[in-house]
This record gives sequence, structure tokens and C-alpha cells, in this order.
Amino acid sequence: MRLLIIGGSDAGISAALRARELDRNVKVTVLLADDFPNYSICGLPFFLSGETPDWHSLAHRTEFEGIDIRRGHRATRIHAASKTVDVDAGMAGSLTLPFDKLVIGTGAGPMEPPIDGWRSIGVFLLHTMHDSFAVHDYLENAKPRRAIIVGAGYIGLEMADALTHRGIEVTVACRPATVLSTVDAEFGRAVADELQHHGVKVCTSVEVHRITRDGDHLHVSGSNHFDQDCEMVLIAVGVKPNAALGAEAGLDIGAKGALVVNRKMESKLPDIYVAGDCAETFHRLLSRNTYLPLGTTAHKQGRVAAENALGGNRGFAGSLGTQVVKIFNLVIARTGLRHDEAARESFDPFTTESTMNDHKAYYPGATPLHVRVTGDIRTGRLLGAQIMGAWGTEVSKRLDVFATALFHEITVDQISDLDLSYTPPVSSPWDPVQMASQAWCASVNAFTTEKEHV
Repeated sequence: MRLLIIGGSDAGISAALRARELDRNVKVTVLLADDFPNYSICGLPFFLSGETPDWHSLAHRTEFEGIDIRRGHRATRIHAASKTVDVDAGMAGSLTLPFDKLVIGTGAGPMEPPIDGWRSIGVFLLHTMHDSFAVHDYLENAKPRRAIIVGAGYIGLEMADALTHRGIEVTVACRPATVLSTVDAEFGRAVADELQHHGVKVCTSVEVHRITRDGDHLHVSGSNHFDQDCEMVLIAVGVKPNAALGAEAGLDIGAKGALVVNRKMESKLPDIYVAGDCAETFHRLLSRNTYLPLGTTAHKQGRVAAENALGGNRGFAGSLGTQVVKIFNLVIARTGLRHDEAARESFDPFTTESTMNDHKAYYPGATPLHVRVTGDIRTGRLLGAQIMGAWGTEVSKRLDVFATALFHEITVDQISDLDLSYTPPVSSPWDPVQMASQAWCASVNAFTTEKEHV
């Protein structure tokens, strides 16, 4: 059986590896548009900060036993009826490859902003290894003193950290009223404080309109009287699915321009599967498809696609949008729905924020954790959680407890029943996850009792 995979990042490589796990005789070919299979987009800020000085660390796996990796091979057209794919192989010319099963894992690309002059020298997008090389060369050769980052999501804020680490004066400009709009505004304001504490200037409610270049300097202007000079601009305003190849082959387009799939990662065309950031994502809590481009999701979807391509019957279990980011010494994580998202989905959300130490106060180094819990006031069902704390306080792993609870649809009250580990240097008999859940239950009880007496 010939399994052809278009794309060699998270979804594509995971699909290839899963196919080889299941059948050592399957012929697996991966078409890779560049020369970097399985590179880590998430690691680019740390390469550019100098904390991970060798870029090879981000693309450390270059050979895969039993998998034919075709570097510099870009798929240009899929012929579903004849089960062939046209390929541009660069200097080697064009060729056509046959398949029995096809997995499309073309990923996503950076959104091109509606900003005049964004293609000027010194203005960068950041998504690929080639992008990172261009930024790195500019940092080394132009030696910018000031940089403006347009966008305050995960990559934008990680790059604010990275460029500050290099001694560059950084300004972050974003359209929302708070940075990191994937978490509640209370946490977003705390992240802005952390940025400012480390010298980053934060400008919210700003829409950048124009970038002009004058000699070695760039001038950036926008709404809300934003008007600044710098020597470098990084634009990180989100990504969009690379769905054109699949759409031209006849696949349907769904949420936010992604390719439509079912939970088996099947498209509407026989023997063609789609996985990763170019595909829709089944949301486990909402029980419908949406678009959540995450590396963790892409890996899982790739494995599901390959298993079913080889005759399996596995469904993608679904995503909860679980994410975490480190900004300087602060770690922020979320899973499930924010309060406003839950309200829009017709839940009856109730949210509390609790603060407690990450471990017993009598052991040195106890540090506050801030935990926001959102649950449905009618059913007690957990809907989402967010945690913020200092790097080293196990924010991510504690958030994963909430993510696991969400996955299994337990109530907020039932979190107290979980058998979690304890020793004074790392936790308390009631872990902060459980203390925050108990605080939610107590607040709900007080709220409902007050309503009954009104």
C-alpha cells in the first residue's frame, strides 16, 4: 500500500511514524516543501533569543527509518480521480506521484496584515525556519536597537521576551484591550505588567495602519495616536490554514477556511485524509468542529489519519484548546472555555479566581498561584480553567489536571475527589487545583443561597 503524505511538520511526520508502527510494509512517502522535516515552530523564539543557539536543535530529526522524505518537493495539484499528485521538485523538475491513500498536512501560514508597507526591509513574519534565518541574519547584521511587535498572542509575546533577552528595546502593539486575549482580561493585564516590568512598552487598543522606511529607520503609525520609530518590525497577528491545495482538489472548506473533516480525519473524497493546522478540529466540549491550530492537536490528528488510512476505525477524541506560554518569569495556561465564550455557547457560566501558594508555606520558596475556574452554575460541570504563576510553580501540569477533568466531563466538585500527589516542597494536602475548585463550589453555594433569600 502506498501512503502519500503532503507536509512534513507535526501532522505529516506523526502520520508517517504511525503508519510505520502499524505496518512495516507500507510504502510511506512524505512531500516536504522545504528542507526541515519535523522542525519546531514553537522553538523559534528561543533560537532567536540565543537561549537555543543552534537552530539544528529545532529540526534535530532528519532521517526516519522506512520513510521516504522528499525534501524540496512541493505538491501543486491533487487529482482525486486518478489518485495522483503533481509535484514541483525544484531543480529536478516536475513529476507525478501515485497514491493509494493520501494525507494532506499542509499546515497553516501567517496572516498577511492589512498594513501599508509591511513588506519593507526590516519587517518580518515568523512561521518557518527560513523566516527565522532571515530574522536572525537581520539581528546579527543590522543590530536593531528598537523593535515593534504587532500582535500580542503567543508568538508575539514570546518574541518580546526573546528580543528583550538580546538587549533590544521592544514595543508591543495590539488591537485588543489586553494582551494575550486567549485568557481573561484580568490575566491579560497581569501579563502586561510582567512585560512592562522587564522594560517592554505595551500599547493596547492599537490598529497599525502604516509602516514606512527612511534610511535605516522604520516609522510605524496607527490608531489611538500610535506613532513610533524603530529599526525592526515583527508582525504576529495569527495564522490561517493552508487549504488551497485541498480546496482545488474538491474538498470542502469549513471553519475559518480550514478543510472539512469528520472525526476519522476523512475528507468527503474517498481515501483522502486531512490533519493538522489545515484541518478543522473537533472541539470536545462543544461537540462540533471549529478551528484550533495547535501542535499537540496536529500530532494527534496525524496519528488518527494514518491509522484509518491503513484500515483502522479510530476517531479523533477532540481538543479543548489547552495552551500554555512562558513570558519572562510568568507562566499562563488555559483550557476549555473562558467565561465569555461559555456564555456565547448558551452555558450558564460562573467564574471565580482564587490565590494560594504552590506548596506549603512553611517550606521555603512558596509562591502564589492564581487560578480561575469556570463552571456551569446549573449543572456544576467544569467548563474551563486558567492558571497563572511564576515559572517553576508547575502551572502547566496543574492546568493539565483541569484539562483531564474536562476531557472526562466531571463536575467542579468531583475534582476534590481526585487522588493527587502531595509532599510539602511541591504541594499541599489539597492541591491548588482542588482548593480553587472548592472555592468555586463555595461561591456558587453562597450565590444561590443569596438568590433564594431575595
